[in-house]
Amino acid sequence: MKTNNNGNNTKLILLHPFVQKQGNPNRLWLITLMSVFALASLLTLVYTRESFHTTTTTHITATINHQHQSLPKSVVKALVHYAANANSTDHMSQTDMKQISDVLKQCTSPCNFLVFGLTRETLLWNALNHYGRTVFIDENRYYAAYMEEKYPEIEAYDVQYSTKISELNELVTSVREQARNECRPVQNLLFSDCKIGLNDLPNQLYELDWDVILVDGPRGYWPEGPGSISAIFTASVLARSKKGGNHKTHVFVHNYNREMEKVSSEEFLCKENLVKSSKDLLAHFVVERVTAESGTNQFCHNYPTTTS
Repeated sequence: MKTNNNGNNTKLILLHPFVQKQGNPNRLWLITLMSVFALASLLTLVYTRESFHTTTTTHITATINHQHQSLPKSVVKALVHYAANANSTDHMSQTDMKQISDVLKQCTSPCNFLVFGLTRETLLWNALNHYGRTVFIDENRYYAAYMEEKYPEIEAYDVQYSTKISELNELVTSVREQARNECRPVQNLLFSDCKIGLNDLPNQLYELDWDVILVDGPRGYWPEGPGSISAIFTASVLARSKKGGNHKTHVFVHNYNREMEKVSSEEFLCKENLVKSSKDLLAHFVVERVTAESGTNQFCHNYPTTTS
């Protein structure tokens, strides 16, 4: 038993080196192949990542450059044309639409556009300012909610007006008396108690530097209706109180032929800032940011006379 065991052990000892000698070349080839495969995989990965990085960077750069472009002239003309020729009797004239679209086209991107009133032209304004931010303010909360639900790209907020068209003269007189206090031309309206100032808009809207403002609301014109005096006053204060951006703000007032719009515009936007008053219904003002202390207590150099 002992001899047999030794024999068996000897066979194992003799075969063991033989197996190892035969196995070394195979392992060497295997290791070499694995190394080559690993190197090839590494090179492929590096190339793919570099290619992806280059493609992504190019795409991002192209996107950024694209966002700073304005809409093509042909698109703008088509939008204005079809909006002006819509089957409706209460839309803005094509001449007035073009005035506003021309200013939006020249506005530095991204352009901040504030619109008082949800009207027939709402989708047009939002489309023309495609690369900027357009915000709509309306007195009807249900209509504002409806527009946002039907057109998710629309940003609209509702506001409550407390003025009456029949009180126009009293409102103007009140503001003049408070021009150095609650109704001063330069202030943050969020903290104002001026009767005609809108102080219940979302906080962020008071911090934005508005480039273009359009007053085309609230709707309706009857003695007990709110009229546009609050919207015009608010537009004037927002323009004068800007902290940055372009020091000029383009303010458009629609239905300028009506008494409240005309009186309020001359009182708060001022005749010296009137750029153009079209034969239709639109007035275009350019109001500058106020930095000097002398301009913080009065709206205009020469106050117009209130109507009797």
